[in-house]
Amino acid sequence: MSGLIAFPFISPNYYVYMLNYMAVNVIVAMGLNILIGYTGQISLGHAGFFAIGAYVTVLFIDKLHVPFFAALFVAALLAAAFGFVLGLPALRLEGPYLAIATLGFGMAIIQVIGRAAVFGGRNGLLVSKMSIGPYVLNTDKELYFMIIPMTVILVFAARNIVKTRVGRALVSIRDSDIAAETMGVNVTYYKTLAFAISAFYAGIAGGLYAFVIGFINPGSFTFILSILFLSMVVVGGLGSVLGAVMGGIFISFLNLKLESVQYIPGFGDMLVIISKKWMSVTGLPNISSIIFGLILILIVVIEPLGLYGFWIRTKKYWKTWPF
Repeated sequence: MSGLIAFPFISPNYYVYMLNYMAVNVIVAMGLNILIGYTGQISLGHAGFFAIGAYVTVLFIDKLHVPFFAALFVAALLAAAFGFVLGLPALRLEGPYLAIATLGFGMAIIQVIGRAAVFGGRNGLLVSKMSIGPYVLNTDKELYFMIIPMTVILVFAARNIVKTRVGRALVSIRDSDIAAETMGVNVTYYKTLAFAISAFYAGIAGGLYAFVIGFINPGSFTFILSILFLSMVVVGGLGSVLGAVMGGIFISFLNLKLESVQYIPGFGDMLVIISKKWMSVTGLPNISSIIFGLILILIVVIEPLGLYGFWIRTKKYWKTWPF
């Protein structure tokens, strides 16, 4: 904890921005893990909830002059309401059918945002500085002391949820919804609750993301973003709070670094030559996607439990060392 407090004072501004970005994604991964890892429900539309949180927070603050925390909470509640509605098809759909339904929701939200003037249309919205009472947070370091504590609180909240009766009910639905219903678990209630909680987390993360980036437009909330969120949960480790944290941090770091893969010393120059010789003008970003995909495949193949599995192996090794 002391390391987190000291970090912004000893690190360059870019690394503080990176940690803010990672923290936002950890919040999304934590909520999505409750839905996928603990309840067994798939979602490819979380970019839609993320967008709702971002746009509603910004509009409430800029247009209605609502205080930051109130605007963020209302945006998260609205995202949770959409999550509850989206959870209704989950009562009848499973597997790929549910994935298609959630994907359609995410794409529909982006289309509505992109065509509505109140949301800035395709041009997006410029986000004003975050203000809390008389204090205006102008820098990444100031945002850091707002975002990190909120992330820690939400992580502990998720940990407490999964350890309560609610968490046990969600796990029972994941393992067998028929057996859970036979034992008296209200499957309808808990499935929709899982969607609502997951969307609530995504809504909060979206509101914070808007202030980290400083500008939002529909192009920021594509289907690829939903895939990125899903990969955080899978790579980190399904059904694990620590796994969601690790997956959010790792995938965020990887995503930021591969955006500028051409600047990696030596390796980047070689990729530029390959792109110019054998690929199109836009080929270099595709190389980044290929590298990203290969890394994800390797992690999942080598350790099905993801990064959390590596952590378990390492812990067991040191507990039994040197025997």
